[in-house]
Amino acid sequence: MALLPEILLFISLSLIPLSHSQPLTTTYYHKTCDRFEQIMQDTTTNKQITSPTTAAAALRLFLHDCLVGGCDASVLISSTPFNKAERDADINLSLPGDGFDVVVRAKTALELACPGVVSCADILAVAARNLVSMMGGPYYTVKLGRRDGLVSQASRVEGNLPRPTMPMAQIIKIFTSRGFTVQEMVALSGAHTIGFSHCKEFSSNLYNYSKNVQTDPSYNPRFAAGLRNACADYQKNPTLSVFNDVMTPRQFDNMYYQNLPKGLGILASDRALYSDPATGPYVALYAKNQDAFFAAFSRAMEKLSLYGVKTGGRGQIRRRCDAFN
Repeated sequence: MALLPEILLFISLSLIPLSHSQPLTTTYYHKTCDRFEQIMQDTTTNKQITSPTTAAAALRLFLHDCLVGGCDASVLISSTPFNKAERDADINLSLPGDGFDVVVRAKTALELACPGVVSCADILAVAARNLVSMMGGPYYTVKLGRRDGLVSQASRVEGNLPRPTMPMAQIIKIFTSRGFTVQEMVALSGAHTIGFSHCKEFSSNLYNYSKNVQTDPSYNPRFAAGLRNACADYQKNPTLSVFNDVMTPRQFDNMYYQNLPKGLGILASDRALYSDPATGPYVALYAKNQDAFFAAFSRAMEKLSLYGVKTGGRGQIRRRCDAFN
């Protein structure tokens, strides 16, 4: 009888489908869902045309998903009376709805075409890539075969996502502790070339920076005046926001880096990226050379998309992306 636990363990392990334990591949759905790429392309294109903020929303959603426990679609789970999920953590409350919506639309179409085959984690990874490319950014490789995570808890989020108010050393540590280099972190920060930030996220730098100074002196003075004007009613209207890249907000390019030396970074963390000696040289490189930025961003996104992925019995293919099976 002493062998019974070992026998049961062997049986339970043998029930895990081995086909899903294989490494991620670009051809994962070729036999099981041959319309996967086309459905993803159609869905992301239609959604972006209808709602131009979708690209930035999906890219931010993907980053927030991956940095907390890996790229496993845990950020998509809705809270229940018994579990406060990741998406309801304070820092995730501002994640735009368009990012969630493009995943739901793709999942609905894919479930009709090939039920129970494609994971929400793969959908989010491919949606982010397709939308970056639609905005003029690089088209990078996304390997497939992720399974959806089995855990989503708001309590796991704090300290694992960069906040604009964090010291640069702390932001760097979030990435280096996950195996990313400082250069890769700076390249991923280039995601701020699209999208927007809510005024409440940086209002303290505009209106009460210190006892003697109203506005953070690292802002360009004219830019700061414009921001104070644009955000004047932020306390009454918490949805007030401004573009992260005020020059080419609808184009994925290297203008974000060109803005930083001019004091045109919206968030304190943006401006610190330029002023910190550990990150400043990479800002200068990408400001000067868009090809270098695109190549580095592509490599960093490919690496991020493989971080903490679940395969085999460590995950599932959710029937709907906002709930565990």
